[in-house]
Amino acid sequence: MAKHLERAEVLAEALPYIRKYNGKTIVIKYGGHAMSSPALFEAVMNDMVLLSLVGVHVVVVHGGGPEVSEALKKAGKVAKFVDGLRYTDAETLEIAQMVLCGKVNKNLVDTLGRSGGRALGLCGMDGGMLKAKQYIRADGSDIGLVGEIVEVDPRPVQDALNCGYIPVISTVAQGIDGNSVYNINADTAASKIAIALKAAKLVLLTDVKGLMRDPEDESTFMPEVHLPQVPKLIKDGIISGGMIPKLDCCVEAVRHGVLDALILDGRIPHSILVEMLTDAGAGTLILP
Repeated sequence: MAKHLERAEVLAEALPYIRKYNGKTIVIKYGGHAMSSPALFEAVMNDMVLLSLVGVHVVVVHGGGPEVSEALKKAGKVAKFVDGLRYTDAETLEIAQMVLCGKVNKNLVDTLGRSGGRALGLCGMDGGMLKAKQYIRADGSDIGLVGEIVEVDPRPVQDALNCGYIPVISTVAQGIDGNSVYNINADTAASKIAIALKAAKLVLLTDVKGLMRDPEDESTFMPEVHLPQVPKLIKDGIISGGMIPKLDCCVEAVRHGVLDALILDGRIPHSILVEMLTDAGAGTLILP
């Protein structure tokens, strides 16, 4: 009986949060360790299905970097990165498109379906959802067929949501400047899609606890960061390296109307549910 009462208390605690997010759109960028661990993979899929079943409009934007790198290795190509972005020549793009839009996307759709959800696989080119031009670095150079999103048409995603599906989006975009297709960073795409959908929340799953004043000391974890704090945190070197572009995506989303953004540890089972449906919360919340 004690166990049943404990479960009932958990459900009762979740009720106000279910009410809060019912009918709202949540964009979850899925990748990193949570994608490579079978146990975490199953937990994340179950979390997304549960949220969908209680009336949350879940949109999944996924990466697939390790799978792309493995496919390149099998093809005899060495993965090359510049500023954290994959250098993408024509052959790399062809392999990335095949892996992301095919294998990874359909595996997610299948697993969500087996977990009791209704998922629909999309890529950024479907319905002209994502349009992009070539990404040019600050020094004027490029890193191949990597794109910068210039327009998001949310209608394909909205249509899928209206039909009761969980849209699962791979981040390959339609080119508008001569090249037909571009590879897009998944964090950036998730932020842009969240803005276009006027989402209530953007969640970036990562391989760290969240933002910390000292990356080597989890006791310095910051549960909340407000936009005015961000420039000083970067200037002081508290936020550095690969965390800067993730934070930039969160900041852009919140500045453009997303209610809040979350950098969430994807290594913790059910961290999405802990954040969204309990008093405890998890990860670092970026607020206006």
